[in-house]
Amino acid sequence: MSNSFKREKEKFFVELIKPSHYDNDGYVIQWWRSFSISNSLSCLNSLTLDSARRKILGENVDIIVNLHDEYSTVLSIPAITRKIKQNKNRGLIGLVGVQTNQFPRSVDIARPFRKAGIPVVIGGFHVSASIAVLPEISQEIQDALNMGISLFAGEAEGHFDQLLSDAYHQKLKPIYNVVKNPPDLWGQPTPILPDTIIKKSLSSDIPIDTSRGCPFDCSFCTIINIHGKKSRFRSADDVERMIRTYPRKVGKTPHFFFTDDNFARNRNWEPILDRLIELREKEDLHVKFGIQVDAKAHKIPRFIDKTAKAGCNSVFIGMESVNEENLKVANKSQNSVTEYREMLIAWRSHRIVTMAGYILGFPADTPTSIENDIRMIQRELPIDILMFFVLTPLPGSRDHKEMLQSGAWMEADLNKFDSEHATINHPKMTQDEWEGIFRKAWNIYYSPKHVEKLLRQAIRDGVGTSRLIGRILISQIGIKYENTHPFQCGAFRRKIRRQRRANMPLENPLLFYSRRVLEIGKTILFISIHAWRLETLKKRIKKDVSKKRCFDTRVQEQT
Repeated sequence: MSNSFKREKEKFFVELIKPSHYDNDGYVIQWWRSFSISNSLSCLNSLTLDSARRKILGENVDIIVNLHDEYSTVLSIPAITRKIKQNKNRGLIGLVGVQTNQFPRSVDIARPFRKAGIPVVIGGFHVSASIAVLPEISQEIQDALNMGISLFAGEAEGHFDQLLSDAYHQKLKPIYNVVKNPPDLWGQPTPILPDTIIKKSLSSDIPIDTSRGCPFDCSFCTIINIHGKKSRFRSADDVERMIRTYPRKVGKTPHFFFTDDNFARNRNWEPILDRLIELREKEDLHVKFGIQVDAKAHKIPRFIDKTAKAGCNSVFIGMESVNEENLKVANKSQNSVTEYREMLIAWRSHRIVTMAGYILGFPADTPTSIENDIRMIQRELPIDILMFFVLTPLPGSRDHKEMLQSGAWMEADLNKFDSEHATINHPKMTQDEWEGIFRKAWNIYYSPKHVEKLLRQAIRDGVGTSRLIGRILISQIGIKYENTHPFQCGAFRRKIRRQRRANMPLENPLLFYSRRVLEIGKTILFISIHAWRLETLKKRIKKDVSKKRCFDTRVQEQT
């Protein structure tokens, strides 16, 4: 009998968590189905799968990755803890893509894992900015380090093997700082999400990043100090591979969202669009997608034509303000208010839904001026969706650095750095006035009268109304009924009584659940009313347009 035997394989669990953040009452914001999907999870999942395939921990170790998007999942920390403890603590908790407002929640998630002796690493924009950009370690970062949490600053491509190896050998460093060593994206592992994650979102927008970096220098932006100003891009082959990774469903066209900071400044935009056009024409692969661009993208020769031909049906534009003084303060020289109308018409002429970010709280703003500016936009600019944000000095931005150096007051609670709360003092508005006009802005822009105008001009211009109605509905109900920005919204809000912020007490079950019943009933009622009104309005407008066309045809025949 041979003395040789086959060693039992080890398992190393990698639990990748995209954290949410807390609402004003301290409850985690999560949904039965979310309206967004995390690109960070997609990228980190592909890197983990690639490391597993290459057996970077040895032939006898299987790396097993599990994904958790807290916006659409109730995170079971005890279950994950038990699994890793039973595996002799061989595992790693990775909190990925953590933004500033998500950092407090990330630390609360990490705390019980660290108490159980399980390794935890936090990465994302807040960590990257705080470690690589700020002159010294901030208090919340130091507190995390004191808990034994490791922090990863920068992009993981090219460095992830080392992180996994260090975690496996229980030699995690306190800080991994690779911000100044950004990776070449050409030929990197194909970002991918499993169906289990995609099915938890009502959005059909599968995230893909075809490039990183932006050449502009907006004062409120953190991207340029983390991803840099130089365009680093994937090849057309990479993009085609990403698209083919997601199989076409019967009767359903794949829809993606290119998460590039600015797709128009991706130096490889034309070969990528040419490849997508080729796939449509030669293989009948009718991919649809949305992009983010700057306000001068329409001036790039062939850009809009090829974008539309490749399958783009929505564009998000960083418009930010219609006040030239505000744009100057924000160092947004690439925007020209006098060109906004021409820009929007250029996109709409290709039947592309136009969306724009609009920031409230620049130094020249007042509640009255903001309201007047919004009404001017309604009258003069043919834009579809306007998304409002409170000006927020995020760590990593020039605004934050200057305020820190001057000693100006900033909100201490990072959970409020969500572009919905006033986190600094304003020269012309109180905090209540600032947050009040932010909430009022949605009611002004998405008034019944203007919504009718939006649908009429969409039907007139041949812009798809189904997706437009969905976005209008989210914009109408997000802040008003769920007290949540549309970008963080979803369907059927979940509130778990025991998942409350660490510094807040558990509520009495009777009070908590009776209030939730009323909240749920009220929300369902008002959402149903809004949805019914939008559908009824759409049908009426289409009927009016059809009658007008028939009338015009008869007049032409008679003449």
